[in-house]
Amino acid sequence: MTVGGRRALVFGGSGQVGAAVLERLLQAGWTVDATSREVRPERPGIRWLRGGFEAMPALAGGYDAILSCGPLDHYARWQSTAGVAAPRMVAFGSTSLAVKRDSAEAAERELAERLATAEAALFAAARARGGEAIVLRPTLVYGAGRDQSLSRIAAMARRWRVFPLPRGAVGLRQPVHVDDLADTAMAALAARDAGGRGYDLPGGETLAYREMVARVLAALDPPARLLELPAPLFSALAAALRAGGRLQGFGAGAQARLRQDLVFDIAPAAAALGYAPRPFRPDAAMFGPR
Repeated sequence: MTVGGRRALVFGGSGQVGAAVLERLLQAGWTVDATSREVRPERPGIRWLRGGFEAMPALAGGYDAILSCGPLDHYARWQSTAGVAAPRMVAFGSTSLAVKRDSAEAAERELAERLATAEAALFAAARARGGEAIVLRPTLVYGAGRDQSLSRIAAMARRWRVFPLPRGAVGLRQPVHVDDLADTAMAALAARDAGGRGYDLPGGETLAYREMVARVLAALDPPARLLELPAPLFSALAAALRAGGRLQGFGAGAQARLRQDLVFDIAPAAAALGYAPRPFRPDAAMFGPR
């Protein structure tokens, strides 16, 4: 560990959540080792280590904290066998653990199972080393223009000037800003008696999917129009776009969820971590370049 200071090991530091976490660690005076498969520019306080879980670079013997902002299953698998210890581990997972557990699509059920297995393995590895692990499960992430949900919608709407949705897309959602996630990761490093469990991190406002998309479209410059289609017509359109390589995902399971409420309880994270996310007030800059 760093003499006279705190040292953290960060995985996924070049991602949308990881970049925000790195900024807060540096602002708080931490020294950071961060892994990356690509060469990153040098910055005071950060030592970029070239590599990843499949080819781990040389690490320090111990850290004050380890933070994982990338795929949870990869990190948990590595942590289960790694000789690197830390008294506190904070890892980002996903509310997909609950949302996709009973999906009609096998790939989505498999993802939920991977997340559940990874959480259990991480908690076990932390206990075996005398440390504590906390898993943070965000809902729909936005704010850095790098997510694959709302920013992807914004990109398509900018290109088409309109965005189609099936009628009845009124399932409730709780989009969460990336800065609120980074702040909560920092709070988790210092929280007492909060380890050994996962915390859902919904956004600060609950609204219908249709309304969430409408706010994104209204925030663009110029704004785009929401086009609501009969469900069969929308399904046919989505299938045609996928077949033409113009759309990824958004299969039958995802379309069914547009009518389902995906709402998570903020209370445990608020009580243990002081979690208080902002309401959903988007602007164009939150969804990437024009």
